[in-house]
Amino acid sequence: MFKVNWKRAVIKVGSSLIAPSNNQCSQEYLRHIAQFISDSRKQGKEVILVSSGSVAAGKGKIAFKHRPSITEKQAMAAIGQTQMMANWASLFDFDCAQILLTSDDLHNRTRYVNIKSTLRELLKNYALPIVNENDTVAINELKVGDNDNLAAYTALVAEADTLIICSDINGLYDADPRSNPSAKLIPEVDVIDDSIYQLAGGAVSEMGTGGMQTKIQAAQKCVDSGIQTLIVNGRDPAAFETLAKGYSPGTLFKPNKSLASARDNWLRHTLKVKGHIEVDQGAKRALLEKGASLLPSGITAVNGAFVSGEAVNVTFESKVIAKGLVLYSAKDLANIQGLNSQKIEATLGYSFGEAAIHRDDLVLL
Repeated sequence: MFKVNWKRAVIKVGSSLIAPSNNQCSQEYLRHIAQFISDSRKQGKEVILVSSGSVAAGKGKIAFKHRPSITEKQAMAAIGQTQMMANWASLFDFDCAQILLTSDDLHNRTRYVNIKSTLRELLKNYALPIVNENDTVAINELKVGDNDNLAAYTALVAEADTLIICSDINGLYDADPRSNPSAKLIPEVDVIDDSIYQLAGGAVSEMGTGGMQTKIQAAQKCVDSGIQTLIVNGRDPAAFETLAKGYSPGTLFKPNKSLASARDNWLRHTLKVKGHIEVDQGAKRALLEKGASLLPSGITAVNGAFVSGEAVNVTFESKVIAKGLVLYSAKDLANIQGLNSQKIEATLGYSFGEAAIHRDDLVLL
């Protein structure tokens, strides 16, 4: 077994675990997962849950013939979502928070930053974020399509260091273990290439949309961004006992770069700068020496026509010292520059938080 260390994890649980009978929620396979989440939180670790199951949970409530239509599935999801959330909430003695997303939310800059800020605030207040695709309104053009890839996007936006994908088998095998009893588990994958994808089969569950192929797609998104990914058997309590001891019970996909370097490279090299913010000596010292967020009180000038979520340079005496994602537009920052953060809402009529650029969205240059 391979050692696994983590501080913030996204755990993805699919329909076959949440609604194994395909028409209602069950806790049969969730109790040990919930116990693992609770125990991890007590150790100071942070967890975000990505949960399928709303369509399956509501299946028995909507009449349909043969395979459900899109509108029938959306109606199932509308009913089943509340049941799925209540099912999870009953397993915990702390607050659970529902977050429903579409692909459009994850690719729109402003919404992306808002999702990140919401997740950050929920974790700060010790709530458990439970993410699902917004199946009640999403059409094909706006759907991620499966919760394995949604979990990967969630891990990216949450800046998690680990993605744990719960399957109904132990991990990735060199053959299909359902039909080949001599199939062997692959405990570690260093590189995801065509040979790895060739080992993946299709979806098995009638109501689910994810098979091993989407799990590998999710793993690739994460390892390319410095996030280690595990596929484990969600039905096996022993798997989570092993995880709790710091070891991988299934297949571990190793990241090909560090989380910090992947994030810094993305901020430093990928994002196009839309403007720059000039700061005073105190803000410069707070950024460079204390690793602090940039507050409006330290801003002396705003240049450019950027909107919330876009990248800007931070300058001191016209020299670039940092780069980051702004929480406020250029117009808003011009109105609150030099002000104490407590005056933001009174000045603008709303607030996205006390920082102009949060330290998690900032790279020093």
